[in-house]
This record gives sequence, structure tokens and C-alpha cells, in this order.
Amino acid sequence: MKKIKNPFVESENYNCFGCSPHHPFGLKMKFFEEGDEIVAFWEPDNLYQGWNNILHGGIQATLMDEIGSWAVFVKLKTSGVTTKMEVRLKKPVYTNKGKLTLKASIGGVNKKIAEVNVYLFDSENILCAESKIFYYIYTQNVAREKSMYPGIEKFYE
Repeated sequence: MKKIKNPFVESENYNCFGCSPHHPFGLKMKFFEEGDEIVAFWEPDNLYQGWNNILHGGIQATLMDEIGSWAVFVKLKTSGVTTKMEVRLKKPVYTNKGKLTLKASIGGVNKKIAEVNVYLFDSENILCAESKIFYYIYTQNVAREKSMYPGIEKFYE
């Protein structure tokens, strides 16, 4: 498993709720590459619960959207914007039962739309949520202009 570097941390005004290590209430996600997948491990906190030690469904969707965008960054070597998410919450995700694992892979690209499949597993490796996320992907030039995309080489040590 290969660590993916967050090249945005030095950018002015970077304060992403999903991946900035400096956002005071953010998720502070970190990412790894393993074969065709992008992987993240995330420890839930009661700060993000919806009801009685259960992780809020909106936070689950945010985790999945964030790792999906990193799949676009690394696997498609560009950036884009989310256009649609199909989320299926299958089982409760508890905030007090340990680390979660998320996995994302590119399902396909049709013209300018990328489909990313994301899976969220609990600490016992049980599939608790899954999503199919569609991203409008930018050309390299637009990605650099609109979303500070630094180029694929900046994601690795």
C-alpha cells in the first residue's frame, strides 16, 4: 500500500472539510493507493453521530464523496466536480466501535463523466455503505485553473 501525499496543504485558502489536516471540525482524511483502488482509514468520533453512537448518514456520504474525488485525482490524473451520488446505507456505522475502511475505484469514464464506486466497511470489515458517484472531469488545464490540481507527480513522495 502506497501513501498518497496531500499536495493541497500548502495552498492558500485550502480548508477542505474532507481532507484538510487544518480544518477544526473536518474529517482530516488521508489516502493510500493499492492496485486499482484508493483506500482510506478513518476513526469516527461522537462529534459526527446522528443518533446514539451511529455515524450520521450525511457524514458517511461525505466520506465516500471525498475518497471518490481522490480516485479521480490519482487514477484519472485530473480533477472534477460531483454531479450525482447514489448512496446505499446498508447497516449502521457506529462511532464507538473502531476504525472504518473506505475503498474507491474507477468504474468507467464516458466522455467527461467518471463513475466511481465506493465502499465503506466497519472495523469488522462488514460492508455498511456503498455508493456510485459521478464526477464531471476537467481537462488538465481546467483542473489546474479551477481546482488547483498540481499534477499527478505531486501526489507521491
